[in-house]
Amino acid sequence: MTGTPVTAPPGRMTRLADGVHAFVQPDGGWCLNNAGLITDGVHSVLVDTAATRERALHLRREALRLAPAPPRLLIATHFHGDHTFGNCVFPEATVVAQQRARDDILASGLHLTGLWPDVCWGDLDVVPPHLTYRDEATVHAGGIQVRLLHFGPAHTTGDTAVWLPEQRVLFTGDLVMSGVTPFCPMGSVSGSLAALDALRALDPRVVVPGHGPVGGPELFDVNEEYLRRLRRLAAQGLAVGATPLQTARRAGPGPFADLLDAERLVPNLHRAYAEERGAAAGVPLDIPALFAEMTRYHGGLPACRA
Repeated sequence: MTGTPVTAPPGRMTRLADGVHAFVQPDGGWCLNNAGLITDGVHSVLVDTAATRERALHLRREALRLAPAPPRLLIATHFHGDHTFGNCVFPEATVVAQQRARDDILASGLHLTGLWPDVCWGDLDVVPPHLTYRDEATVHAGGIQVRLLHFGPAHTTGDTAVWLPEQRVLFTGDLVMSGVTPFCPMGSVSGSLAALDALRALDPRVVVPGHGPVGGPELFDVNEEYLRRLRRLAAQGLAVGATPLQTARRAGPGPFADLLDAERLVPNLHRAYAEERGAAAGVPLDIPALFAEMTRYHGGLPACRA
């Protein structure tokens, strides 16, 4: 497999409850994230955008098909460009995020585009959050209560889960993946497990993951099992003096071979190794070096289908 782009089909809105829709971009691999629209028929809130200008404009058209006006609030679940680059096509919206996400959006800029230069990203401007919160906040789409929850370093250091308590619908951002390998080198393995416990305690009916098909609470189980295996592999690798790359080559994806983007095992192991050695959750790692090592493990640049 190489990094040559093969554009995936556009995303589609799926109704989850009255006024609540998930925008799902199959198959959920690199840069094919999910988003969401919450509307009472007058006011609307958008959860995340999309990686390219073309995909974000398609999301805008889909949102306007279901709501009478553009969303006035846009929640960014974390800083990664596949979830935030499309902010620029929603100029009417106030962008809201956890405070660390704003710092990371400003620091990372359009760096993601350089990883896959052959992707048609379009004319993009970085739009950081206008409003930030620390631990928890509540916004409203008219009569629909929307809670923003931060659990500490997990997928990144500034993740937001979006919880609709009345509808029992949960937008997890990349705290949860569906049919896709979890990814935590910019956050924490232990923090991801703690976040999953907190999400499970909400008792959601519907779970919208950051990537992949919409599901229910069963999605938590697969993510948890993957992360627990990651910790076991890190402990075993350190015990025999193996590097993360050597451990990944020896272990392979194991029971998670059916998940997309299995090459993420390498950077994930680097995070697990760091924590096994006592590093604090979220302490920065050399992400460009980890991406390069992941590419060597994969045998080429992973495919981005955005």
